[in-house]
Amino acid sequence: MGRVLPEPLPGPGSPRAHPGPPTGAEPIVTPTSTVHETAAEGAAAVPLRANRSFRAYWVGEAVTLAGSSVHGVALPMIAVLELDASPGQVSLLAAAATVPAFVLALPAGVAGDRYPKKKIMIGTDLAAAAVVSVGPVCWAVGVVSVPVLYAVALLLGALTVLHQAASIAIVPEIVDRDHMHPANARIAGAFSLADTAGTYGGTLVVGLLGAGRALWLDSVSYLFSAWCASRIQPGQARRAAAERPTRMGAAIREGVRYVMHDPIQRPLVLSLAGLAFADGIVTTYFAYTLLTRLDSGSTGLGQVMGVAAVGGLAGAVVATRLVDRVGPARVLLTGFLAYAVCGVPLLVARPEPVWLGVIAAAGAMRTAAAVAAGTTQRSLRQQLCPPELQSRAQQTSVWLVTGLRPAAALTAGAIAAAFSVHAALIAGTLLYLVPAALLWASPVRRLTTMPTAAPTPVKDPAHGS
Repeated sequence: MGRVLPEPLPGPGSPRAHPGPPTGAEPIVTPTSTVHETAAEGAAAVPLRANRSFRAYWVGEAVTLAGSSVHGVALPMIAVLELDASPGQVSLLAAAATVPAFVLALPAGVAGDRYPKKKIMIGTDLAAAAVVSVGPVCWAVGVVSVPVLYAVALLLGALTVLHQAASIAIVPEIVDRDHMHPANARIAGAFSLADTAGTYGGTLVVGLLGAGRALWLDSVSYLFSAWCASRIQPGQARRAAAERPTRMGAAIREGVRYVMHDPIQRPLVLSLAGLAFADGIVTTYFAYTLLTRLDSGSTGLGQVMGVAAVGGLAGAVVATRLVDRVGPARVLLTGFLAYAVCGVPLLVARPEPVWLGVIAAAGAMRTAAAVAAGTTQRSLRQQLCPPELQSRAQQTSVWLVTGLRPAAALTAGAIAAAFSVHAALIAGTLLYLVPAALLWASPVRRLTTMPTAAPTPVKDPAHGS
């Protein structure tokens, strides 16, 4: 649990201004900006190598992500092979794991901002370990059923949402501002490797031990993550307690309002949502196209996806240096454009082995660019966001992205039914250009260095917050 897919030193000049491009354009100034230290900056900056809290966080989250791949394989395998689940039941099982992300994302953001994030991480890890254990226990006593699997998937999905709301937002509390981008790059690299290894390893473990026994390993990974979280020593988050709304609805509105009013946060979040929608259309028929039109077979499909995943590690390695060299705007725009450019080979490929290699290489390039852009946008948003809004700002993005995924799948199906699967892929690839255009038309385009200021929340006259 805790899938986190996530800078240069600030430039000289006013801490309220984001330097503009070298073409003479005026710098971007956020009128309401005030400098907000991260909670980790009350003391001297600590290098990542010497930051024990970050190391504990990094290892624990990566291990539990790899472990979570076990139940991702085991639960549907139990449903299909042992319980003879119908296609409809398998679909509901998959939905049970994803629905909580949309339903609970915004309330989880409020919880992450109101309560100690470290305690939330430990509590959700321990609860997840107990929930995962239900599977093998029910298996052992002979009472496992499809409804039991639904309950396990639903509870794990809910705990994952709450855990992520805290685990993503805690990074500014354990890492100072100067090390934020390198930290997010390391997180993305480790998680890309853990995700890939976990996917293949999860399949292998389930094959060797059986689905029921394999779930015990997942439970152990959650316990290990809880132990690592207990070793984190976050800084004391600065909160404007007197201004913080006490009602859940008011607190949610404050987070959404902040994101939608901020000139940098808004285009970043809307671009991410647009990218998720376009990618949802393409992803719906990606494997289908490789297996049917390109005759890749399951081995070829696995190789293409494995090579693409390696690109994520490469992107994480070069992300910080790229931002140092060319600035965050170019890294972001290149990363977003890479989705469209690298999607073209799938559209023109023929059922020949060489095309699988081209698609795999394009996938690796796209993933590298996407991870570099992803760590950059996350670092930007974390540095700009006041400490008391970190979790809510992050979860607003999660809510938008997860809410659009079902719509993307339905759109892909509608286009395929009306025209063809190939037409759906073309539509999704063209839509990749929209979020890139949105970024280009926004103040993000003029960011040449990482910012040194965070805007205060926008005041709402109706609520006084």
